[in-house]
Amino acid sequence: MPRRTQPHLLRASFRPDAEIDESAYPFNIPAVAEIGLIDFHPNVTFFVGENGSGKSTVLEALAVAMGFGAEGGTKSVRLQTTNDQPAISPLHASLRLARVAPIPRDGYFLRAESFFNVATYMDGLPGPSGYGDRRLHGQSHGESFMAVLTQKLQGNGIYFLDEPEAALSPSRQLAALHAIHQLVESHSQFVIATHSPILLSYPHARIIQFSAAGLSEVAFEDTEHFEITRDFLNNYPRRLQQLLDDAPEA
Repeated sequence: MPRRTQPHLLRASFRPDAEIDESAYPFNIPAVAEIGLIDFHPNVTFFVGENGSGKSTVLEALAVAMGFGAEGGTKSVRLQTTNDQPAISPLHASLRLARVAPIPRDGYFLRAESFFNVATYMDGLPGPSGYGDRRLHGQSHGESFMAVLTQKLQGNGIYFLDEPEAALSPSRQLAALHAIHQLVESHSQFVIATHSPILLSYPHARIIQFSAAGLSEVAFEDTEHFEITRDFLNNYPRRLQQLLDDAPEA
């Protein structure tokens, strides 16, 4: 099946009846206030930005609004590993999603911070898990992430990935890029929040910058991730001297 020429998930906007308090989290985040400006790419849309800019909050809300559990996995996985106040923001309940038929046959929400809980749940189920022949907890963190990309995801799907590079070495990030491409070629759509310049290099993707000014679309080479990484690698002796000469002694 060829790659998608139009997205399944077109756009998210606020519901007309949503009760929004712009002084309260998460609606007080500038990028969240502009969520209706995101037009999703048919194949890959990246969310980039500094910590606290709202990218993971928006990704979580999109995934939950699409029917996935807040801790990740397929739509059949329902976990709540905390008894505290709800660990997710209320943003998902305020969203209206514009989607195009046909409905993808496959789907997954990979959330780096809670994947341990998903792996524990899956390893506790009888029968094959769909993640390959090895238990997820019988592999390294990075190997289990790659098992999701290369074993669990079947194509013709919509996939939400929150910082998938968190457990991956640079070489495994390259392997993940290849796996993402294979799934794109199999009619899949991705929305990915990432800090990885390797993943961000995927050709023709749409990159949405989250910042204190709101949302903007940027080219790969204009992202801070690319610029800082290139500058450091090209000038690392000088950059280390600048960073460490002023550091207090241990």
